Amino acid sequence: MKIKDAGSMTNIQTLDTPTLLLDHQKLLTNIKDIANFAKQQGVSYRPHIKTHKSVKIAQMQVEAGAVGVTTAKISEAEVMAAGGIKDILIAYPISNPEKINRLIKLLQKGVQLKAAVDNPESLRYLQSGLEHTPYTLEVWIKVNSGLNRCGVEPGEEAVLLAKAIKNHSKLKLGGIFTHAGHSYAAKSYEEIQNIGLQEGYAVVKSAILCELAGIPIPVRSVGSTPTYKIAGKVPGITEIRPGNAVFFDAIQVGLGVTNIENCAVTLLASVVGVYNDRIVFDTGSKCLCLDKGAHGNQTVSGFGKIIGHPEVMIERLSEEHGVGIFVNGTNLKLNDKVQIIPNHACTVVNQFEDYTLHENGRVIDVWKVDARGMVK
Repeated sequence: MKIKDAGSMTNIQTLDTPTLLLDHQKLLTNIKDIANFAKQQGVSYRPHIKTHKSVKIAQMQVEAGAVGVTTAKISEAEVMAAGGIKDILIAYPISNPEKINRLIKLLQKGVQLKAAVDNPESLRYLQSGLEHTPYTLEVWIKVNSGLNRCGVEPGEEAVLLAKAIKNHSKLKLGGIFTHAGHSYAAKSYEEIQNIGLQEGYAVVKSAILCELAGIPIPVRSVGSTPTYKIAGKVPGITEIRPGNAVFFDAIQVGLGVTNIENCAVTLLASVVGVYNDRIVFDTGSKCLCLDKGAHGNQTVSGFGKIIGHPEVMIERLSEEHGVGIFVNGTNLKLNDKVQIIPNHACTVVNQFEDYTLHENGRVIDVWKVDARGMVK
């Protein structure tokens, strides 16, 4: 990791705005915390990179013990592979022939690729695309543990799909996985705990039934930042895939998953207007995005938390303006700069070309958001 000479370090307060800031020490602490949990539980760690979209951060996670990475889309996997990450799960169903050709190109480059499957028809498309190649693709069955998005139902549906995979010569079954994203809609931490247990059991139940049918399941993987420390303790689980936990954000704080002090990403914003009943910042929806919760639950108030200024709530966003309100006034004035913890770090990061890395308020480096905009 390149760190600039201490004599040339710049105070973050002198930077132009809006700027995406990344606290180096908090990043290191968060990566270490996930890796330590995985080590203590004897499970593998395969972080989802859709949060940070950074080759450098992915490399740091691998150096900390991650066996590889998870991506949402093939384009993210292509960026990670180009950056030297060779063990990649694409946790998204793929059946389009054009995308299958891109999978083959990754296999040609020596990537240890895993692809998500959740229906027999997609198996036929994958088999057809691979038929005249020397490659066999590892596939993982995605089960639905309650989010009701993609995935077969746990249990017998997973077994039926596992049997179908065995009938395709170009596919091999490597694991079963799930994502309990509905944990973001929990109204209490107790509910998150219950969801995490259900998440783990959905995978383990499916794996046990497959193995009773004579089909081995080497990997049993769970994800979701709110639940990974719960589902990751379920006996039989072998892998965790948290993404947001590398940074955390205001939603995770609202859920009770972490403390605000652990949030590594902030937006540096400037005050561009102060009025009798409001204050305006130069970070609108194109920076802060419009998330006020996820999967059905509003876990936060406003559109980000302003560090050191709890008296101001960012009530609304237009494209370039963040409008804050206050009750008993504020000491903020024109051109003052503040740091805002975003509600949802993943979507905010995707708006920026780079991170400005800092320690104790001093800029130490600039890192590229390598997979920004990679949604195909």
